[in-house]
This record gives sequence, C-alpha cells and structure tokens, in this order.
Amino acid sequence: MKKNVIVICVAFVMVALLFGACQAGPTAEKPVELSYSNFFPPTHANSVAAESWIAEIEKRTGGRVKINYYPGGTLTPAPQCYDGVVQAISDIGMTCLAYTRGRFPLMEGVDLPLGYPSGTVATRVVNDIQRKYQPAELADTHTLYFHAHGPGLLHTKTPIRTLDDIKGMKIRCTGLAAKIVEALGGTPVAMAQGETYEALQKGTVSGTFGPIEVLEGWKQAEVIKYTTNCYQIGYTTAMWVGINLEKWDSLPKDIQDIFTEVSEEWIEVHAKVWDDADAAGREYTLSLGNEIIELSPEEAARWIEAVEALPGEYIAAMDAAGLPGEELVTEAKSLIR
Repeated sequence: MKKNVIVICVAFVMVALLFGACQAGPTAEKPVELSYSNFFPPTHANSVAAESWIAEIEKRTGGRVKINYYPGGTLTPAPQCYDGVVQAISDIGMTCLAYTRGRFPLMEGVDLPLGYPSGTVATRVVNDIQRKYQPAELADTHTLYFHAHGPGLLHTKTPIRTLDDIKGMKIRCTGLAAKIVEALGGTPVAMAQGETYEALQKGTVSGTFGPIEVLEGWKQAEVIKYTTNCYQIGYTTAMWVGINLEKWDSLPKDIQDIFTEVSEEWIEVHAKVWDDADAAGREYTLSLGNEIIELSPEEAARWIEAVEALPGEYIAAMDAAGLPGEELVTEAKSLIR
C-alpha cells in the first residue's frame, strides 16, 4: 500500500511539472538579447535618446527583446562602430558616417554645405534621402534610422572674423567637412568628437567645426573662446543607426515591425534633441563669457563663394562612380527649402 502511494505521488508531481511547462509556453521564452554600441558619451542628449529608444523597444516587445547598451565607444570606437555591426561585434550601432570618409560615397552628399538651418531639417532630409536612394554602400547592414545635427559652425581658440584669419589654422573636422576647411584656407585634422576636447586643450588643433551643441554636449566651450556663426555655409553630419543584417533577418516579423515603428518615431525625437542641444550649447558658451561672432553680409558672401565648388566636385566624383550625385544634391536642396 505504501509503495502504491509513493508511485501515485511521483506520477502526480510529474504531471504537475509537465502541465506547468505547457502553461508557461511563450511567457517563459528566453528574450532575444542584443548589444548596442554608441560613440556618444552616456550623458549626451543623443545617448539619452538612444536609451529611451531601447526602453521603448523592450516595452513594446513585452520583454521579448533585451538590449545591453554600451555608450562612449566602450564596445567599439566611433570609427569602427559600423564595421563592428557588420562583423557582429555589436548587434546595433549608432555612429557618424563621416568618421570613415570615402566608405559611404553617395551618403556624403547630404553632408555638403547646403545651408541646413536646423537639426530638424537636417534629420528629416537625411532620412528622406536614404529612403529614396537606398544606397548600396549600406546594404551590408539593416538601417533603422538616421539623424543629423544642425548647421556646423567654426569654434576656435582665437577669433575668426574674416577668411583671412583662418589661413593655415589647424581645424579638427570629420568626413566631407575636411574639404570645407581646405576651401576656407585652413588645415583639416581628422578627429572624432571624443578626442577633440583634449586636442583643443593641448593646442594640437586651434579650432573645430561642429554644431554649436558640442560646446555643451562635449564641454568644448571650456577650451575655446570664440564661435564664428557661419550658418550661411551650414553643413551637417549624418548619424546612422542600424543593426547587423543576419541578426535582423533572424528576428520574428512582429518584432521587426516594432523596431521599424519605434525607429520612425525616434527620427523626430532626435530632431528635437539636436535643436534643443544647439540652444543649450549657445547658452552654455555665452555663460562662460565666450563670444559668438556674426559675419557681415559681405563677409558671408566670401565664405559662400569659397565653398561653392564643393557640390560640383562631389557630383563629378559620383558621375565617375556611376552614382546619382547630381540628382541627390538637387533633391537635398529641394528638401531643405
């Protein structure tokens, strides 16, 4: 009798365990775990926006996706971030395409000094361009979205009031902005934002081209004294957010749809981030007693004339490569307007 009771109890426990396993079903499913590499430091507004994107993805997938975040280039340095996604060092990445000049030839066209008035306009333009042209240079990853900064300005240790003042000056820049520096008479020094503060502090460079947000977001107002407001030749820099192609293809369709939906919404999140950050950068640099120099109409015309050949050079290079450079520049100008 005792033996029969033991057998019955064991059978009951086994049935209960099997029933529990069946009931758990998908809710006990292990979440898809992804890594996200970003060059922006954790306190930067675009890093905060990336974290909010992660939180929204995790929320809308009901915990089926978990994303481990690595800001400040801790997983892959800024220039290696895109290739890091291709090689699955990270699953997701946010980087600046200009950090690998020549790698993304068609997309360089959006970085031209076309007179971008704001981060919102630049961000919308670069996303429209990417959707329309679907550049083959990005085909080894899945692009989630782009964002782009407001007009790139010149920030220096000594005042730049005319083109003559910039002659021979070493200016930190990235990507196509190097050609802008050359056209203005300066000497370009390729460098990621994370290295710029120290370079300015040590005098390795005498100035930097970038949106005014870098003065607060990267604290560069502490090591420069002047900003030349050359918005008339305002360029931008495209920031890519994407995912490893094999990893993307492995995701269930409903999860892919959530990534796409949230990413579309975060285009406007980053657009506002850039404009708010520009306002904060302006306020911060003025609070430190730094000067913002406005160009006279006559001087601004000189700067515009100095860079006016750059779109033509880009178009010629794209024609030689069989890429629609002229069409892209025309489209970007139209979108800006």
